[in-house]
Amino acid sequence: METSGDIQIKELNKRTSGQAFELILSPPTPDAKGEFPLSPLRKKETSLDEIKRKLEAAEERRKSHEAEVLRHFAEKREHEKEVIQKAIEENCNFSKITQEKLNQKMEANKENRAAQMAALSEKFKEKDKKLEEVRKNKDAVKQNDK
Repeated sequence: METSGDIQIKELNKRTSGQAFELILSPPTPDAKGEFPLSPLRKKETSLDEIKRKLEAAEERRKSHEAEVLRHFAEKREHEKEVIQKAIEENCNFSKITQEKLNQKMEANKENRAAQMAALSEKFKEKDKKLEEVRKNKDAVKQNDK
């Protein structure tokens, strides 16, 4: 029999299948602390109330996660709406600006056309005056010749 610290080893009869040993542990001293438990920790029996509490906590976590996902989707939808609204506003602004420019060009063309027509009209009036003068002079020359 060997002794090593708190453990005693006692060899039993040899057998054909191998050797057998008996380990004898000394009783624990009050000041000694084991580095590892000698027997597995027994699971504490869970009561019905504890199971219910755990299920409720799991349900709460699930609901919280679901609410977070829904909030995320709502934010995403809101962002999409804002982007679409901004695109519509920009399109409207572009259309308004383009319409205003077109109207200004058309007004300028109209004014230019009116000015050109007035200039041509004035030019024709002057030609008519000259022609009238030439006719008067021609008529005066014909009457002087008579």
